[in-house]
Amino acid sequence: MRYFLRLEDFTTGLAQRLSIAFLVIAAALALYQVVTRFAFGAPSTWSEVITRSAMIWSVFLGVAVAFRHGAMISVDVIQNALPPRLGLWVYILASIGSLIFFSVLLWQGYLMTLRVIPQSLAALEVSIAWVYAALPVGSAFILVAILAAMVRAVQGDWLIARNAEDVQ
Repeated sequence: MRYFLRLEDFTTGLAQRLSIAFLVIAAALALYQVVTRFAFGAPSTWSEVITRSAMIWSVFLGVAVAFRHGAMISVDVIQNALPPRLGLWVYILASIGSLIFFSVLLWQGYLMTLRVIPQSLAALEVSIAWVYAALPVGSAFILVAILAAMVRAVQGDWLIARNAEDVQ
């Protein structure tokens, strides 16, 4: 498990750095679009498309980071109201639901990416598949992050139970 958690630490760190890079690209190109449109009266035809695409990539990569830090919508209220063991099971059950959802999204996103390969982005001669690829790639990062969060939750519960036994 230690190696898997190290792998997840690396992959989620990579997803975070890429997400930030795509967000910077999107912000810079949005600013460029505004300047060319309103200052020069000649809007760029390509910057809006790349801005939108960069935002999509940023979001799908950023979700893995959000899962890592527990920032996704969760069942904390219910989990905290229950005894610790039962709360852990609720967390695990919710995580399994997320695993199922993102597994389906990975597969369907992969199929959609393959279907749109012949299509090009507006104003660019680049396949729109590069944008659609954010779904399966982001989902892969997310699945690793969810599995690691589940492992950490179980390990944390095991340590709490073991420390409670040592106190008694």
